[in-house]
Amino acid sequence: MTKTIEVTISPKGETKIETKGFAGSECRQASRFMEEALGVRVSEKLATEFYQQVSPLQSVTEGQV
Repeated sequence: MTKTIEVTISPKGETKIETKGFAGSECRQASRFMEEALGVRVSEKLATEFYQQVSPLQSVTEGQV
């Protein structure tokens, strides 16, 4: 699955960051720079993928891409 980070900005200026294709805490690592740039987090909703385990083989394979 392709890894993506979607950023939605409402007409009021509220932002929403949504990660897709990440397993475990990879999503937080991948989106950290966006969160730091946008300011204080108001809320967080964790997707099912957050609770999935990353296999060592998957990490090595993705690191070689």
